[in-house]
Amino acid sequence: MSAEFWIAQSFNGISYGALLFLLASGLSLIFGVMRIVNLAHGSYFMLGGYVGLTVALRTQSFVLACLAGAVAIALVGIGMERFFLRRLRGEVLGQVLMTIGFALIFQDLALLIWGGDPYTVPIPKLLTGTVRVGGAVFPIYRIFIVAVAVVVGLALWLAMDRTRVGAMIRAAVDDAEMAQGVGINVPRVSLAVFALGAGLAALGGVIGGGFLGVYPGADFEVLPYAFVVVIVGGLGSLPGAVAGSLLVGLLDNFGKALFPELSYFTLFAPMAIILALRPTGLFGRI
Repeated sequence: MSAEFWIAQSFNGISYGALLFLLASGLSLIFGVMRIVNLAHGSYFMLGGYVGLTVALRTQSFVLACLAGAVAIALVGIGMERFFLRRLRGEVLGQVLMTIGFALIFQDLALLIWGGDPYTVPIPKLLTGTVRVGGAVFPIYRIFIVAVAVVVGLALWLAMDRTRVGAMIRAAVDDAEMAQGVGINVPRVSLAVFALGAGLAALGGVIGGGFLGVYPGADFEVLPYAFVVVIVGGLGSLPGAVAGSLLVGLLDNFGKALFPELSYFTLFAPMAIILALRPTGLFGRI
């Protein structure tokens, strides 16, 4: 196989990993701070794509589509956490039942409102086309996805490591009871983190809708990948979300390109080995 093949497949894997990072970074924080198993997180991705699609078609603005999708689904996340999931703190089976119920409800509502046809979120002409570097061709939109993930990752890193709010979130991740004891309003922190996670997933849905499309069932297709990223990277770890996203994106892309009949094996077998050697994930605390 040519060098161009390896370069192109590597870039495709990195760009898919960048999209997974938008989905999984918020889920990682939700897991780490709230210990909530949110099986509706993939629904935020799907609903964000649908809301973004609607706004983009009405306003012809991709920026407004991204903002509207993120804000609308962040509000949905706030409602879920405040009125439902907060009552199930520590009840894992209750959380699983509640969130998968919400996921099924969201799926039916999406089918009722937008129908069962697949759609593609319209993207600006500026982001269409390709860039040729040597013998390799790179789609501009995938470059844009990587750039957005880098900006979001840097913003999260600065917020987590350089601000008082970030210190509060880290304290809640390390020991929620101790954080509550020193005056940190852990429920409020948890609500903010849940809204942030939902908004990031929705942003990923809008951006992903530009090349993956938006369709019923997208929620349950991306959800396993998000959980693999979070568990392998380590709960509540931003570097873990970065490493896990890149690893999953590359393994999934190369697995489908080289061994299409074994694509799930090439993705999940290395994950099983990593977790057998390091159960807390690559960046989790032992």
